[in-house]
Amino acid sequence: MSTFIRTAMEGNVYKIILNRPDKFNSFNREMALLLQAELDLAAKDDTIRAVFLTGEGKAFCAGQDLAEAIDISGPGIERIVREHYNPIVLKLRALEKPVVCAVNGVAAGAGANIALACDIIIAGQSASFIQAFSKIGLVPDNGGTFFLPRIIGFGKAAALMMLGDKVTAEEAEKMGMIYKVVADDKLQEEAMEIAITLSKMPTGAIGLTKRMLNKSMNNTLSQQLECEAEMQVQAALSYDYKEGVDAFLNKRKPIFKGC
Repeated sequence: MSTFIRTAMEGNVYKIILNRPDKFNSFNREMALLLQAELDLAAKDDTIRAVFLTGEGKAFCAGQDLAEAIDISGPGIERIVREHYNPIVLKLRALEKPVVCAVNGVAAGAGANIALACDIIIAGQSASFIQAFSKIGLVPDNGGTFFLPRIIGFGKAAALMMLGDKVTAEEAEKMGMIYKVVADDKLQEEAMEIAITLSKMPTGAIGLTKRMLNKSMNNTLSQQLECEAEMQVQAALSYDYKEGVDAFLNKRKPIFKGC
């Protein structure tokens, strides 16, 4: 049985750990398909109300295992992009549960862009982000050209992708690429605290918020206003809305169920 992906449940948080530390958690086909399967499981299991993604060892993810990419008997670049990475990004965005990403060490190439596809990114002080593709004659994939310009602006994204500059965690926070930076020895604890907090919130409404954010990438203002109206009506029918209002009016702590 492969151990390239390890998982654990902590409360209602599903922890997914990239586990090829000797290869800086670079992806091969087996690891990519395993991650897809774990995201599918997280989507289907109602006991999972938040997902926590991190890497084992000194790196979050160094991107694609280049030995596999150039192996004449391997899957080849087209299958790697279409069958490995595109489904991972689509599953991360389609998952209507919050995904917290704890970036420990380097996040390069595909690894950087997988992090960008998550909802909340926390990085350790020693972490870094590198759009490394141009360094080896490739182009950004894994949704990088979609997410990064929208997060930090077109000009900055273009420069980082073309030059392949290393971005420190502090720089990433300042440019709005990530939520925040924490001390390396506090990363796992603080990121998990955020995931646990989210898992106790009205995760049904959070899922609808994520759906609206996805739609906002392409909607006009009028389309997005209509989307907000539709989602608000749906949220108002939930148990959590009734529980939240009742708790507020009665000055007590709400107990949300995610439905």
